This record gives sequence, structure tokens and C-alpha cells, in this order.
Amino acid sequence: MTVPPTVWDQISAHYDRQLWLERGAVRRAVALLASRDGERILDVGTGTGEVLRQLARHPDRLQATGVDQSAAMLARVPDLPPGWSVRVADARSLPFSDGAFDAVTAAYLLQVLSDTDIPGVVGELLRVLRPGGRLVTVTPSIPPRGPLRLLGSALDQLARRHPRSYGGLRALNPRPALEQAGFEIAAVHWSLRGYLSLCVLARRPA
Repeated sequence: MTVPPTVWDQISAHYDRQLWLERGAVRRAVALLASRDGERILDVGTGTGEVLRQLARHPDRLQATGVDQSAAMLARVPDLPPGWSVRVADARSLPFSDGAFDAVTAAYLLQVLSDTDIPGVVGELLRVLRPGGRLVTVTPSIPPRGPLRLLGSALDQLARRHPRSYGGLRALNPRPALEQAGFEIAAVHWSLRGYLSLCVLARRPA
């Protein structure tokens, strides 16, 4: 089941307390994105704005827009550079034209969606990207092998037993859904800071 907006509204007041668990992976994702001068970037599942905070280190280079289903979360986004904005929107039906953005970020979004909603959302991420545009996703995940697999599995089981406490956190490898939608996988990196997370850089074919 996709986590409803009311859950995010309820936890918005204290959500930033857990950002230290996400910040390392978000930094890795923004570095993977390698934004360029003048690019239009869409952050889907903005929450309280951690991705936008990282992108704002170079505000003169970019034009960024953030969307989230929770108005309460967006109300906690810090002041943004001139020309940047946030708005309430459903990732399953993004209010933007085809090819409107050069790059899209989706950090800790896909794992809070139901399995039936993931293909539609990934399709929307593809649709709003221009041909050749880039997508970076961040999801909690479990390595296929090694000692960290045991840790990842334990955390996943804990989150599944207490979904409300963990905001829908669950392990997810987004690659199959991305490839099925038509994305080309360009790079994959693990982040071991905070949540055990998988950062995937993908491209819409030119």
C-alpha cells in the first residue's frame, strides 16, 4: 500500500530528526546527477527539502522545482533561491508537460509506493524528462551478498513490521522497474552512511 499523504502530514513536525540517516545517500545522489549550468531539475517526493538543500549549493546554475503530496512537509522546506519553487502534486500524475526537465531526482520515494503504483510513477518520471535526460533514485536496499546483506535484511523486516513508525521504509531495488519503463542504467552506487541505500543513475534514451 502506498503511504498516504496524511501519514506524512502527521510526522512532518519531527521528520527532520531522521535526516542524518538520509543525508549521506542524498549527497551521493546529487553528486551522481552532476548538474550542469542552466538545467531544469525536478525533485519528486521533496518532503522537507533535503535534495533541494543539496542542489542549492549552486543556485545560480540551476532552476529546481520540488513536488510532494504532503503540504505539511512542503511547509517545512527552507527558503529557496530565486526562481525555485515547491508545489503539492501526486507523483502518479505529475502536472508537467512531456520532456519538461533535464534531470529528475527521487530520493526515498519509490519504496513508500505500493508495488502496483511503482510502474506508473516510474513512467511519469520518464515522461517529464527530455530525451537524454537523467534520473537519480535513492532507495533503502539490500546488497546481493556480503555481511551487509544480513544487516539490510534485519532492518527491512523491522520496517515491514512497524510501517507507520518507519514511514513505509522497506528495501527496494528499483532497477527492474526503471529498465522496464525504458530507462538505461548508467551507474549504481551504495551509500553506507545512515540507511543502507542504493543510488541509481539512469537516462532516458536520446
